[in-house]
Amino acid sequence: MPRVRTLFLSDIHLGTRACQAEQLLDFLREHPADKVFLIGDIIDFWAMSRSIHWSAAQNTVVQKLLRRARHGEEIVFIPGNHDEALRDYCGTVFGDIRVEHEHVHTTADGRRFLLVHGDEFDQVTRYHRWVAVLGDMSYTLLVRLNIVLSWVRRRLGWAGYWSLAGYAKRRVKTALQFIFDFEESVIHAARDRKLDGVICGHIHWAAIREVDGLTYVNCGDWVDSCTGIVEHLDGRLELVTWRGAATAALPSPELLEKA
Repeated sequence: MPRVRTLFLSDIHLGTRACQAEQLLDFLREHPADKVFLIGDIIDFWAMSRSIHWSAAQNTVVQKLLRRARHGEEIVFIPGNHDEALRDYCGTVFGDIRVEHEHVHTTADGRRFLLVHGDEFDQVTRYHRWVAVLGDMSYTLLVRLNIVLSWVRRRLGWAGYWSLAGYAKRRVKTALQFIFDFEESVIHAARDRKLDGVICGHIHWAAIREVDGLTYVNCGDWVDSCTGIVEHLDGRLELVTWRGAATAALPSPELLEKA
């Protein structure tokens, strides 16, 4: 796989059973890069306070990132709400990985993007933490059920990947409205700073789309959709869904809603 300029990854949720570390390792092997931005919820301290699942593959993810940093890749970690304890260490460097509260990234074609996890634009997470924790537990349950459903689909010979959590989001109008309100809030923050767009995570809803002349980018997650953002050498941003060796563009929320 040819080298790319930048990788943007969020919501890996190391420390949980739902983390698809093997898929992420495959993705990282196929995408050598000059820079890697880890945009929040990389380690899930919320879930680990209830129970810890740390597999060999998850350990390898950490080792691989540290190794890439040692070998010259610039790696920046922007903590999210699930690993918010690490925000106390913003401005420091751990194993050649720099921790920052936020970052402004300039693409090869000159566009400037605000990089934030996004939880600061989520009113539920900011002001009703117990609701956010309950929602997180419900989402984790859906993801675990999806593992069983995926096994059944394979046994029946049904092709393709189907996400129970994604289906629930598409069918619950309040969830969709939350997503659109979130997108509007982060785009507003980028506009206030006179930037060209924003790259974030948090809501596990991958997308690249234009909003009133600015570019909204969400990295998605590595517990359900297995998505990441790639910046090519010419500055073009691509949304990649990773299923083993196969990659495909993920439809926008609008197209999914019409499906």
